[in-house]
Amino acid sequence: MRHAPWRIFALATAVTVILASLTLALLRGSPGGAAASSGAETPTATPSPLALPDGPTGPPEIIPAVRSFDAAEGAGWAPSESTRVIADSGGPLDGTADLLAEDLGVDRADDGAREGDIELTLDEGADTGGEGYHLVTGDHRVTITGSDDAGVFYGTRTVVQAVRGAGGLPEGEIRDRPDRPQRGLSLDTARKPFSAAWIEDRMREMADLKLNQLQLHFSDDQGFRVESETHPEVVSEDHLTKDEVRGILDLADQLHITVIPEIDSPGHLGAVLAAHPDLQLRRADGSVTAGAIDISNPDAAAIVDDLITEYADLFPGEYLHLGGDEYAALFVSDPEASYPDLAAAARDRYGSDARVQDLATGWLNDRADAARGAGKTPQVWNDGMFAGGVVQPDKERQVTYWTGREIGAREPVEYLEGGWQVLNLNSEYLYYVLGEPNGFTYPTGERIYDEWTPDVLRGSNAVPDRFANADHIPGGRFAVWCDQAGAQTPEEVAAGIRLPLAATAQKLWNPDRPTLSWTEFTQLADRVMA
Repeated sequence: MRHAPWRIFALATAVTVILASLTLALLRGSPGGAAASSGAETPTATPSPLALPDGPTGPPEIIPAVRSFDAAEGAGWAPSESTRVIADSGGPLDGTADLLAEDLGVDRADDGAREGDIELTLDEGADTGGEGYHLVTGDHRVTITGSDDAGVFYGTRTVVQAVRGAGGLPEGEIRDRPDRPQRGLSLDTARKPFSAAWIEDRMREMADLKLNQLQLHFSDDQGFRVESETHPEVVSEDHLTKDEVRGILDLADQLHITVIPEIDSPGHLGAVLAAHPDLQLRRADGSVTAGAIDISNPDAAAIVDDLITEYADLFPGEYLHLGGDEYAALFVSDPEASYPDLAAAARDRYGSDARVQDLATGWLNDRADAARGAGKTPQVWNDGMFAGGVVQPDKERQVTYWTGREIGAREPVEYLEGGWQVLNLNSEYLYYVLGEPNGFTYPTGERIYDEWTPDVLRGSNAVPDRFANADHIPGGRFAVWCDQAGAQTPEEVAAGIRLPLAATAQKLWNPDRPTLSWTEFTQLADRVMA
């Protein structure tokens, strides 16, 4: 069992109380003591019960900051040797209670909450929302209530940070819930493989920050990094086995994190095409277009759908990301002239006015159908959504907005007015691109903290007020892209994203201007982040 700083403090307090009690007993029994002078028989001294440690005063300081705290008169709460985490060992909060007990180095119990304990409760009628919680500290006891187990879990993360940062919790009530339901990290494991242990460490950090999504971009030109049974020939030598992925998913379930697989197409398929060169897109002169698949070939659709179905079965979460970005056939000034086979296929399928962009839109619509058929909500990159064509993107998808750099770039408001929910991956603030190519610079947490909100989808300006809410923009993700894989080690990546990720978590939980200065926030991060 770990010996946390609060344990040392509690032990010192206990020793002090015991020594004081013994000293008092000796004085009472000494010849010069009051009992001796009165001639009365001295009764056997009964040691006083050990006093429970008090908690800190002032509002709790954690990341992300709690939305509401009402202080009360009282001693607060701090963990002690007698502290237990109370929750039914056979109930839905069992795993959450076990994790909290492990984090604090205390015991577990099913019932009988008493002073010093932390009690976890579910109340379907609680006005907390699915990820919110109500935390009450009073009489040296903590109670965390939520209408769903996710909210109770986030309440325990508040306790853990409060103990790390200030030794405990002040007397009073916390009412807390997120502003946006999707809050996460996107990780490019295709260009740079990361170990399962490294990913799991990031997930633990994410959970403490109340982030709930991890997007894994594991297929690209440089590698395919998850074991495949339908197409083992496409898998890179350095990859995660399915057993390792299941371990990641088991931890994700404990931490209330949804893992989102990304099978990017019709571009970024170099690793797949290395094993299937017959599916490679070629120009009119027969030359190869790197990373791009021939979307006029039915066999191309078949292999991508095989992978979508396989990973939809492996990853149990609601979402599956289909990519759709940077299809090289649409980079040229005249796609129809450069890729006449694609142009002919577009006309055959969609009519004489159809163009290559319509074939690409139809391709992504078909992949979205495959994802929905496998029980997933599709997500796509914004530059896979083309305007003005014969074929329109289907409505049953979410758009992850990252750039305004693409050919025919569209303002974010166009997607919002079109009825799509838009997730924020604004490359101006949220893109950590290894090696800083193409004008990218490593984002600073300070800029995110001071300037960005979930409603700042492109550049530094927020969308109009009518769209600035969770109904239209349900959240965002901080993204790590490994364009120059050797530019940083995994350890350097972890250190580099630490504060930007914390700042992102703060603004996704509460987009209002923070009360702490950036200096104060970084000092707080040093205290509360493991």
